[in-house]
Amino acid sequence: MATDVFSALANPVRRQILTSLREGPRAVNDLASQFDLSRPAVSEHLQVLRKAGLVREEPRGQQRFYHLEPLRLAEVDDWLHPFERYWRARMRSLRDMLDKEGQ
Repeated sequence: MATDVFSALANPVRRQILTSLREGPRAVNDLASQFDLSRPAVSEHLQVLRKAGLVREEPRGQQRFYHLEPLRLAEVDDWLHPFERYWRARMRSLRDMLDKEGQ
């Protein structure tokens, strides 16, 4: 069963894992060393990300390396883009109002 992308992204540990993977593929032990969590706990987070299609795993010998799957993140960006325009317009309106009050 696939995991909802937004549910996967809701967790700060999983977001930090994705941030780490921007630099390139990483082994589970390398990722786990960044957190005050057990390796199995980090592995569970990685499985959630994998089920959401945000990462893929590559077995290399006895280790597993994880790669970022940017296509799925691009889908999230596409969905969020209209909201970005909305917030930029709101921030412009706020700036304009503050500029008028400051005169």
